[in-house]
Amino acid sequence: MFKKDITPGAKSKVKSSAQRAIRAKVLEQYPLLEPYIDDILPKKDQLDLVKLPDRVSLYTLGSTPLFFQHMDDPLLPHLALVHKYPDCFHRLRIDRGAIRFVLSGATLMAPGLTSPGGRLPNDPEDEEGRYGKEELAPGEVVVIEAEGKENACMVGVLKMGTEEMKKAKKGQACEAGHYLGDGLWGLSLG
Repeated sequence: MFKKDITPGAKSKVKSSAQRAIRAKVLEQYPLLEPYIDDILPKKDQLDLVKLPDRVSLYTLGSTPLFFQHMDDPLLPHLALVHKYPDCFHRLRIDRGAIRFVLSGATLMAPGLTSPGGRLPNDPEDEEGRYGKEELAPGEVVVIEAEGKENACMVGVLKMGTEEMKKAKKGQACEAGHYLGDGLWGLSLG
């Protein structure tokens, strides 16, 4: 979605009623963010809406990007927010071989998640329970981590459920919404 550098369009202030609606939507989509919601979206601070190309809306607090949304799609967290609160989102892990494809904006394929270095929910090798116990359905927003790396490298939307991935072991698994080094990552809001 953001393969090329992008220039921010018009910036406008979000009405307080719309701000409350966004806050409620964030809590509905990401219930694990509830303890931090006052840090992320303080009630008294002004939320801004920055228009981006291809009908994408970016919600920011000052010069801090928080969430973005393509038309009426789900709100996706910006990677800066994911890096600050990594345990608040559904996570999956790709193997080392898939990293370069993800960082070039390719759609994530199932083998990157089902191979020995990848991790899906209920993985017997996931002793810490980092990747969760419940299977994820298509359309869920997920954060993609990379084998051997500390921070998440991509936020996307599942095209295939995790249970189906384990069985099929091929096909398109996750559509890239935003990844490290893309136009949204490099966007200057200062």
